[in-house]
Amino acid sequence: MSEASDHDVDDAGDQARSAPSGDWDPEAFADSGMSESTVDEDLARERDEMRALAQRVQADFENYKKRVQRDQAEASDRGASLLVEQLLPVLDNFDLALLNLDDADDKVRKGVELVYADFVAVLERAGLERIPTDGQPFDPEVHEAVLHEPGDGDPTVVETMRSGYRLKGRVLRPAMVKVSG
Repeated sequence: MSEASDHDVDDAGDQARSAPSGDWDPEAFADSGMSESTVDEDLARERDEMRALAQRVQADFENYKKRVQRDQAEASDRGASLLVEQLLPVLDNFDLALLNLDDADDKVRKGVELVYADFVAVLERAGLERIPTDGQPFDPEVHEAVLHEPGDGDPTVVETMRSGYRLKGRVLRPAMVKVSG
């Protein structure tokens, strides 16, 4: 008869259950006084414990996969946000160039307008949107007041000094504005 696996138990029934299948001694089982129904109950209990353990491990793994996917998406969004934020000065320069193309050749104007339109379209597909300003009520969450003029009523944006932008709903850069009111 072989030894019990992890426990030093003298009970023959425990030894019979823990013995490797090739060394199982039916005489030791018969001498132990254990009934077949007790063994069936023990096996059912062990099966249920193993099933519960497997379900917990599977649930833990599913939670791990979801967390990794969420972390990867957040890292990707942070990277995109940093890139778009670095491109905002380029967008500002394009805006200035378009304002100052009055004396330019029509072909040059058209070329700059096409490149600008493509650039803006790419940024919009990435989730960039311009924050509305002129005529809007002043909102300190999205507007940065750099000038103020007296006026009646609630503060209202009367002039935009620099455009502000949101990326996927989050303010990337507030608009610099002149406020009246």
